[in-house]
Amino acid sequence: MQFEVARLRRAIMPLSLACVTLLSACGGSDDDDEAAPPAPPVVIDPTPPVVEKPPVITGAWTTGDLHVHTAQSDDAQVTLESALDQAFDRYKLDWAAISNHLRLSGRDHTGVTLAGGPIPFSQGMAQYEVPFIKQAQAAGRYAGKIIFSSFEWDMPTHDHVNIGIGMNDPQSAKSLEAVAEFEYLFTNRDPALFDPLLVSRLAGETRAFTTHADSLAALKWLRDKHPDSYMLLNHPSRYAGKYTVAQLREMNDLAPTVFFAIEGMVGNQMEPDRGGYATAYTAPFLPNRTYGGVDYLVANLGGTWDALLGEGRRIWTVADSDFHFRTASGLYSSGYAPGEYAKTHVWKDGKDAASVVAGLKSGRVFGVFGDLINALDFQAKGAAGAVHMGGELLVAKDEKVEVTIRFRSPDSNNYEYPIESGNPTYVKPTVNHIDLIVGEVGARATAGSPEYNSDTNPTTRVLARFTRADWKVDAEGYNVITTTVTADKSQYLRLRGTNLGVDVAGETAAGEPLPDAKVDFADNAARFNAINARNYNDLWFYSNPVFVTVRK
Repeated sequence: MQFEVARLRRAIMPLSLACVTLLSACGGSDDDDEAAPPAPPVVIDPTPPVVEKPPVITGAWTTGDLHVHTAQSDDAQVTLESALDQAFDRYKLDWAAISNHLRLSGRDHTGVTLAGGPIPFSQGMAQYEVPFIKQAQAAGRYAGKIIFSSFEWDMPTHDHVNIGIGMNDPQSAKSLEAVAEFEYLFTNRDPALFDPLLVSRLAGETRAFTTHADSLAALKWLRDKHPDSYMLLNHPSRYAGKYTVAQLREMNDLAPTVFFAIEGMVGNQMEPDRGGYATAYTAPFLPNRTYGGVDYLVANLGGTWDALLGEGRRIWTVADSDFHFRTASGLYSSGYAPGEYAKTHVWKDGKDAASVVAGLKSGRVFGVFGDLINALDFQAKGAAGAVHMGGELLVAKDEKVEVTIRFRSPDSNNYEYPIESGNPTYVKPTVNHIDLIVGEVGARATAGSPEYNSDTNPTTRVLARFTRADWKVDAEGYNVITTTVTADKSQYLRLRGTNLGVDVAGETAAGEPLPDAKVDFADNAARFNAINARNYNDLWFYSNPVFVTVRK
């Protein structure tokens, strides 16, 4: 679909997909021969044979957002109640993480200035954020929704990471105390701002908030003391030189069950510099732009993410809003509300925050902008069975692997014109093409080796590109693509899709996304609408990979 600021061209295409699983069984019995002599005695093995049954697949697809700010962050302009209303009542998410800055907070959850002055955010979380969430849900609001509190940490020498501590029960007193301990140990807050009992209890521990080694110390602390936690790498390329691929490997090596996710499809999409990636527009800094709204680390074919996947690392990508406000004071714009533009789809089995994190860790996850799709089933099937995103299929060398891609799009997305008008345009998102991307998987790089510093995977390529002519539509409204891959070596398969053609001026070249341009109109209203049109004209989804491993 293409449209400009002043006009909108509507494209409608029925989207559908289906998959038929055929189950067959055979059996038989022999009639007894009455004339035959008696059979000899049979020795019965006291241990009955184990009959393997196919695993029972439970759970369901859910949508959520891991990066939502409220007025308790000093740069946000929305109350906690408003953020939750938009996430769940308006945009129908299933779960969300409130992720305010782990800084001094001068306001409560309603935006009212605290009379006694700023407080550590961990105190604000315990005193305002969590009590409001508990009270609201106890009163019947946000029924069936999963809401948990995390925080965004200014990682020493790097940029931001979101951290959720104690996800088995993130609103418990124990988890809230752990957040306070983290803030005391890994920020430069004045000890006088904290509970004296906490300061006394931690007197023997080293405070660490300056160096990369301190960042690793914090990650190790999470791994060892609160293993039911996660650390999400936010907008990783927003500023030049904040991370090296060796440092990403180092963090994943140190705590692979905590550091396992990248915010590849970043928030702050309403910024003039898409995603807030405001580094100078010069050739050396092009990797610090977004590409179709996606961080270069993920968007660059054969780049950093592919280098990590090429070692078999289970590092997944997600999509977030990074919501602070949409527009403010008629002058500024920041990002979309949670669920309005960016969604992370997670296969989840359970009804609590722990099940969300378990789903994220499984890798059965995909991210999407502008509801380009609202359903995706991506699996690889071989003689050993079938696996979904995040899974590993073991195969014999040169075995034929059947790849199935099933997807669907909604009848319309949330594009409105003018922005903030509440006037929907009823544009149906339309997938132009889907790329099946493959990369080889080799040995894990070791620290200190040249490979540990490599941020490319030269084997990564688009294996196949599918357009409307390549998929079939079934009665359920799904599209289905089936293809076969020969497993000549260990590899991973992943997907990306877009509403754009393969060569669209300023947007794509030979199917690859181009760096996003800045929208810089002097008139505020025109600028807001142009930004919004830019974003809805440039929609993508990214899946997480399926690993196909050749048995040795």
